Amino acid sequence: MRKGRINRLVKALNRTHYGPFALHTIREGRVPSSADREELVLRSPATGEAICTVVMSSRDDVQKTVYHAHEVYKSGVWSRASHSFRAAVLSNLAREVELNLKEFAKMETLQTGRAIREMNAQLGRLPEWLDYYAALLRTGQDFVAPTQGKLLNYVQRVPLGVVAQITPFNHPLFIAIKKIAPALAAGNSVIVKPSELTPMSVITFAELAALAGVPPGVLSVLPGYGREIGPELASNPLVRKVDITAGTATGRALGSIVGNNLAAFTAELGGKAPIVVFNDADLQAAVNGAAFACFVASGQTCVSGTRLIVQDEIYDEFIKRFLIKVENIKKRMGNPMNPASTMGTVIGPKQLERIEQLVQRRGSGKIVAGGHRMTGSSPLDGFDLSKGCFFPPTVITDISTEDDLWIEEIFGPVVVVKRFSDEAEGVTLANACKYGLGAGIWTSDLSRAHRISAEIEAGLVWVNTHHRNDPSSPWGGMKESGMGRENGVEALQAYSQSKSIIVNTASAQETIEQQDWFAETGGEKRYG
Repeated sequence: MRKGRINRLVKALNRTHYGPFALHTIREGRVPSSADREELVLRSPATGEAICTVVMSSRDDVQKTVYHAHEVYKSGVWSRASHSFRAAVLSNLAREVELNLKEFAKMETLQTGRAIREMNAQLGRLPEWLDYYAALLRTGQDFVAPTQGKLLNYVQRVPLGVVAQITPFNHPLFIAIKKIAPALAAGNSVIVKPSELTPMSVITFAELAALAGVPPGVLSVLPGYGREIGPELASNPLVRKVDITAGTATGRALGSIVGNNLAAFTAELGGKAPIVVFNDADLQAAVNGAAFACFVASGQTCVSGTRLIVQDEIYDEFIKRFLIKVENIKKRMGNPMNPASTMGTVIGPKQLERIEQLVQRRGSGKIVAGGHRMTGSSPLDGFDLSKGCFFPPTVITDISTEDDLWIEEIFGPVVVVKRFSDEAEGVTLANACKYGLGAGIWTSDLSRAHRISAEIEAGLVWVNTHHRNDPSSPWGGMKESGMGRENGVEALQAYSQSKSIIVNTASAQETIEQQDWFAETGGEKRYG
């Protein structure tokens, strides 16, 4: 029945209104009146057709939701629930998601334009994040600090309170669950502001959370414009942490607001990942891996391999094979719902226009593949590419390190290529960037792999692979790519705070003597 409920949403999206999942829930059939709220019609990036209508949250919705979440937090229904109870609910939620993976994948493809084959693969791993944090709750232990004297100092982790999460359009449900799972596990009340471009799956996930046993008011979703809802959440003094995945400019703006409230802040921001291919790399494996790094999600990931740095000896052969791979990807671009389609659209017309302008106004380099939006019918399935936001995999060689295409995040299927001679030059080119989120190295030399990994300035370095992720693996950037980490024990700790409880275990007489700090007689006494 639960699977059918979501399936019906997918089949009848044009008749669906999505509203704030805080004081109103889809499950109970109540959505906010749109009389005094803006409605946004979401359109498929692949066809331009209407998908659904979203009732946008107002500033008043934000304030009411934060207050309500705070009241729920203070009630203790979740914040003071046992670890075993919270773990059981997260496990239940993992199973609910598992039952509805195919429906979620369809929903994600509809709203993002990404190929269904990608969404099936990515979303298949979502339950792991919920199960991982459930397991940490079941196995985690508080500790006793080695305090001097007759004192017992045990240290607990306690939740922060109300936390706000601002999530992007490129991986709507995946990134949301990466943030939600540790925040719920720690006992917080969580408010999620999904991208206004892709809110459907996150709101539907909140419905499943309610079915799985998450108490009302513990998880709220506020669809709306980031420029309005983000600052409103960040400036509320009841919000004790803001966790954002966005561009660097947005991260800076919100970070200054959060800092003024002395609240915690985690930011996963821009990226410009280098892929460094050495002469001794397995050539075909490196070509395949680089193509994945550059063009998965149509290049719309913060760790997209947008700077391809190839050593001299193999440069010509690498580029030859890489361009063959690129052409094969382009030939098989079609309806994103077609499992045979290799790559989908970019998120919308504005992004399509931005990508094309960046490519065309470049100051250097030579376009050797792609470069213009796609039109006409797909060779794969006859799908009309002209109606959608299709941009082909694009390769530009001989780029200058002063060019915007080398410096700025494009967020599209565009890769720039440079050659290098030795290790020192390869590392220099890899680090010639203001960002430091992800990086890739391709080599068969184990010593070199460790040596170069240590020298590259990035929070994530992959060797002979790319974009591999696990709930236990810390994820975050250096330099202008942000601060803090997602995933792993670090994320759970970042959504909680330590609390020391210190108990005097001395006898009554010892306590009298020790505590009488202002006695008229006696020598120096140790306090504490």
